[in-house]
Amino acid sequence: MSEAATSTAAGSAASNGKQADLVEAAKGLMELVDRDATAAETLGQLTDEVEEAFHETGLWGMWVPQTLGGAELWPIASLHVLEDTSYADPSAGWVLMAAALATGCDAAYMGDEAAAQLYPGGRLLVHAGQGTRPGQALTTDGGYLVSGEWQFASGIKNSQIIHTGSLVEETGQPRIAIFPKEQATFIDNWDVLGLRATGSIDYTADSVFVPEPFTYPAVTDVPLRGGIVFTLGIVNFGMICHTSWALGVGRRMLDELRKLVEGKAGRPGSLGENEEFLGDFAMAEAKWRAAHALTYETWNDVEDTLHGGDPMTLDQQTRTRLALQHATWSVQEVCMFVYLAAGTAGIREGIIQRAFRDYHTGTQHFTSSPPIRQNCGRMLAGIAKGKKWQFLNLVD
Repeated sequence: MSEAATSTAAGSAASNGKQADLVEAAKGLMELVDRDATAAETLGQLTDEVEEAFHETGLWGMWVPQTLGGAELWPIASLHVLEDTSYADPSAGWVLMAAALATGCDAAYMGDEAAAQLYPGGRLLVHAGQGTRPGQALTTDGGYLVSGEWQFASGIKNSQIIHTGSLVEETGQPRIAIFPKEQATFIDNWDVLGLRATGSIDYTADSVFVPEPFTYPAVTDVPLRGGIVFTLGIVNFGMICHTSWALGVGRRMLDELRKLVEGKAGRPGSLGENEEFLGDFAMAEAKWRAAHALTYETWNDVEDTLHGGDPMTLDQQTRTRLALQHATWSVQEVCMFVYLAAGTAGIREGIIQRAFRDYHTGTQHFTSSPPIRQNCGRMLAGIAKGKKWQFLNLVD
């Protein structure tokens, strides 16, 4: 497994001084990200200031291997970074998680020739696209001809490189292809309820030649560079992304409601005088904290395994998916409670309205779909013996 096989997890983590620095950098950007959130929604993409700040701090490269100049961030630090960014602006958190995943995983799994060309040092080229609703890849001499129509390219307006999923026509193998953004055609159709600043537009490609080193199997968990953290594979980085995003948005909603209650404290008929509301507020806080605790318990366990030099177990893969499902739908209940309790403040322009819209757009992502928790139930109930996880499905 090249580098990942020869580098112990403990050594990799201990040598990575960028971990804590990047967590602090994300915290330091929260005020800027929050300030620019309304402008970003109007633009339909992150502002130039936020995009540049992600470059200056190295956040775009949070999962790029250290050997290519990135931070190679571990799960717990990753949760903190994305939770704080999503707290400041759900769209900014969503763009960062999607683009960082594509940029980092491409760096870890693509061929050496491609890595040398796309990660030469200096300013990072940001990758974005759609890796889960595949187009078609026709095998040809030296690579593939990639064609297709893709939706939901989150962060594509703040990127330079396309990361896209295709099925190899001859084998049916899902494969990631990486090529310059200029070789795709974009459809500016992101007219949606929420997450408007993600710019998650559609794009197409027609027989784009992609050399073999600029592709890799979408389900691989065998990195060609970087440490053992890359044995997580794309899908488990995705679990980190969507769980931390949900937690960040949920915390912001509760904090905004608290500000609203405190601002009207003592007035006759205010929420602070309503005993039923106070009980419900306490339970909403408990739901968020339970989801937060389960998430960090689950990923701390994974980190312990990685530090021991071993990849995730099948049980851990089940529990990270379960933690995501629990966080997603617990926070959905929290957001609904906050929106209803906020009254007219929830329907007017502002963070409660925007975060509510953003969150309910995010719950439409396929990682939140019922079949995933049903498959978790099969595994936990012991009736899926011999099965393993492939992306979000159970296979033999």
